[in-house]
Amino acid sequence: MGLHRASRLIIAGVSAFALVACASNDATAPKASDSASVPTTSQSGGTIPAGEPDINGDGKVIIGVLSPGDINDHGYYQSFVDGADAFAKSKGWTVIKRGSVNVADALNAARALCQQKVDMVALGASELKDAIPASKEPVCAKTAWYVPSSANVPQTPEIVLSSDDPNQSILVAGYAAGLLMQARGDTKAGFVTGPQADFSLAAAKAFKAGIREIIPSATTVNTFTGDFNDSAKAKVAVEAQMSQGVKALYPYLGGATDAATEAANAGNAITLTPGTDRCASTKPKFDISVIFDPGAYFTAALTLFADGKLAMGVAKVWQLGVDQYPTVKICNGTAEQNQKLNQFMADIGSKKIDVLAEVNKLGN
Repeated sequence: MGLHRASRLIIAGVSAFALVACASNDATAPKASDSASVPTTSQSGGTIPAGEPDINGDGKVIIGVLSPGDINDHGYYQSFVDGADAFAKSKGWTVIKRGSVNVADALNAARALCQQKVDMVALGASELKDAIPASKEPVCAKTAWYVPSSANVPQTPEIVLSSDDPNQSILVAGYAAGLLMQARGDTKAGFVTGPQADFSLAAAKAFKAGIREIIPSATTVNTFTGDFNDSAKAKVAVEAQMSQGVKALYPYLGGATDAATEAANAGNAITLTPGTDRCASTKPKFDISVIFDPGAYFTAALTLFADGKLAMGVAKVWQLGVDQYPTVKICNGTAEQNQKLNQFMADIGSKKIDVLAEVNKLGN
């Protein structure tokens, strides 16, 4: 469970996911002489290191991961590492990982990874941005760099920045909820989250806009508990909303997600996940998986890396309806519901639907 990342960490430790600002894809292509790796191919303004994925040419692929948090936290930080482990195993690659890296030690930790001849240095979160200067040093000359995007991380020729547009996934989350609400004749939904901040207000607005794509007269109730991880507060908020007639509920939470969802299950409310695919979960039960977790993005990046298609020097903006992630799925949707949802996402991917315009038109 979790949330997007903004320019700062919203939730640390258990159950935080990423809210990342949409970054530009227009980065100017760096010259070969400017990059630590010699490019062989240009792609979307970036450069692909020679020999990718075996950039250092030693006959094996090693991925190095540095995380500022506990990589066994069952949440944000572990998600990132688990994605790397699963993909590497399928390819016969090796993963070297280090968790709980102190920000002040980030640069030395990156150098240490490069000394172990890794082909990629991946930062689990932008807090470790002080490691990035190592990408220009001789010790890291033959490495690719994967960095979660943040407002305070500048683009350089040696790194790929990873970001998404939260409005896309949350608008589609509302659309999927609207499809299920329509089938049951429901018209009122709820949104429960932590602190009342710009990003949480924006998410609530996008969720409402998505529902109104299907049910123009739908209403929503928003509750800000002040804490993403306080299960007691989340449960009270859910029960209060259901007493007001809410029939679909989005627990946009961290550690309190399961408690909120269990309360919603007790009231037979439609439920959604805040970041991961949990359609297989039965306790609690989710009706819709809204998938934008960091491990999914990293795995998708590693897929490109394996195919020799991951360019450095650009921001990789994961596009709903274009890339594998982010995406939304109805856990037990009908053929008609799935077709409508898939078409809506495809129309976003093709730019037929202007997400921001839809949010601003219907989300007030």
